[in-house]
Amino acid sequence: MEKAIIGLLVSFFTTIISIPVIIRVAREKHLFDEPGDRKLHHSVIPTLGGLGIYAGIMLALLILVNPSQFPELQFLLASMLIIFFLGMKDDILIISATKKFIGQLFAAFLLIVFANVRINDFHGMFGIHSLPDWFSILFSLVTMVMIINSFNLIDGIDGLAGGLGVLSSISFGYYFFICQEWQYALLAFSLTGSLLAFLWFNVTPARIFMGDTGSLILGLLLSFIVIKFIKLGTAPNAVYPLPAAPALGFSILMVPLFDTIRVFTLRIFKGVSPFQADRNHIHHLIMDAGFSQAKTMLICIAINVFYIGFAYTLKDQDNTLSFILLFLTGALVTGFAYYLKSKHSKSISESI
Repeated sequence: MEKAIIGLLVSFFTTIISIPVIIRVAREKHLFDEPGDRKLHHSVIPTLGGLGIYAGIMLALLILVNPSQFPELQFLLASMLIIFFLGMKDDILIISATKKFIGQLFAAFLLIVFANVRINDFHGMFGIHSLPDWFSILFSLVTMVMIINSFNLIDGIDGLAGGLGVLSSISFGYYFFICQEWQYALLAFSLTGSLLAFLWFNVTPARIFMGDTGSLILGLLLSFIVIKFIKLGTAPNAVYPLPAAPALGFSILMVPLFDTIRVFTLRIFKGVSPFQADRNHIHHLIMDAGFSQAKTMLICIAINVFYIGFAYTLKDQDNTLSFILLFLTGALVTGFAYYLKSKHSKSISESI
């Protein structure tokens, strides 16, 4: 228990000390994000906040984790290193979506195959239980890469990816805590600490962005954590059993994950690349309805809190029913956002 709290403090203070130095160096070396047509900021902003997040988490893990109680640690650190260099290169030099996708696949593959961090059971969803090994690997790979990209894509306004990351890491960390899974609690709370420190510099007006380095590491760690959460919650000897753990885990990541699934599906149906940028994300819809960046960030986090609360009421239900209800709720919330956007646009056109 003490190590989890110390991990939060170590990662927090490491990140909060590191970021001012990163901001100064980034400005001196002109490593920043330029304003543009799709950008919401009007001045140059450094994009290397992920470096501070990575430093905080790594220091906490290297100092405090007991490797004998965390068998996946070496593979997790290796995957984080791959994602770190992938994100840093994209933040500084810009790389193609294809190369970034291949790097994500490789990092996820390490965890799935060598650390056996994978989804091998649907726990009754659509009548499916145990999965064949080949399908388990493939499905886990798709799931992890989807989660990694979901935080990369939701990182569109100040504080949003970091705020949702804090909500997710605290939720998972609390479950690990009550289950006395101290090493995984340490990981989750170390992530929380780094993100809280980062948010000090990222809330509107942002002084630094997390960039791809931060959002990809955030997505990678949460993809690892949610799979561990599902395995612990559905284990026969679970300290705190959660029959609908897959649905509850999805709800904790729902705003970025549901939004990514929706946006990717719409782009594919339009015949364009799923990675082609547009203004169809949930935070864009809410901002286009007339809300500021700060209010949009708070609304998105509040929506995710609602999803978690709703899913928790279904924690003892069938996974199929829980997922269907969550997707219907997500569709209704998104539909309401479209309605508010349309209403706001109409009121503007009438006032002209």
